[in-house]
Amino acid sequence: MFGIGVPELVLILIIGLVVFGPGKLPEVGRAIGRSLNEFKRATSEVTEAAKAPVKEAETKPGEKA
Repeated sequence: MFGIGVPELVLILIIGLVVFGPGKLPEVGRAIGRSLNEFKRATSEVTEAAKAPVKEAETKPGEKA
């Protein structure tokens, strides 16, 4: 998707170790993971909210969805 291969991932890991240190790196990883999870949850809620009016419009009056 982004064209990131193994050499690029290794370089990012090395830079992360230098910047944050080996003790802080797991905490940073957890924080990033939680942030991505929250973003994913929020976007799915917005998507579902946007689809709800479309589903209501597709059903005929008196018909259950």
